[in-house]
Amino acid sequence: MPGVDQPIPKLPMNQHFQIRPAVATDVSAILGMIRELADFEQLSHLVVATEQDLLDHLFGAQGGVECLMGLENDQPVAFALYFYNFSTFLGKRGLYLEDLYVKPVGRGKGYGKALLAALAKLATERQCARFDWSVLDWNENAIRFYQSLGATVMPDWRICRLTGTELQTLAAQG
Repeated sequence: MPGVDQPIPKLPMNQHFQIRPAVATDVSAILGMIRELADFEQLSHLVVATEQDLLDHLFGAQGGVECLMGLENDQPVAFALYFYNFSTFLGKRGLYLEDLYVKPVGRGKGYGKALLAALAKLATERQCARFDWSVLDWNENAIRFYQSLGATVMPDWRICRLTGTELQTLAAQG
């Protein structure tokens, strides 16, 4: 929902790679890359998202999720899907990167760094106090890459999650 704060312009990186906001016709490509990412993380069995789910949350009334597309020669090769969180300690919202993926054909060309830089720019322009994301503890290449950009891998924090039956059980207690 780029219009919520301000439009995201098409961001030129070079003549072969462009970053732009996702549009509804990108949903199929985004879902394909989500599946590729899940394969890489050995989590394919958890992907139940559909194109309609992405349409509803990226472009529908429920909204709240945004996505940047990385295009090489006008073909989708990368995406970064993000949303806002809020820091009660800072009293400001933050930008949370849910997923960043670069297809193998686009790796080693600076596309991941370009997407992260575009998101950092958005975060500062939208007065976010911080920019957060998660990384799997076994993904040493990603950890080294993020650290090379100045990111701190937070050793004291662990993600907690409720899904499925456990989520329903707790909800029934409320």
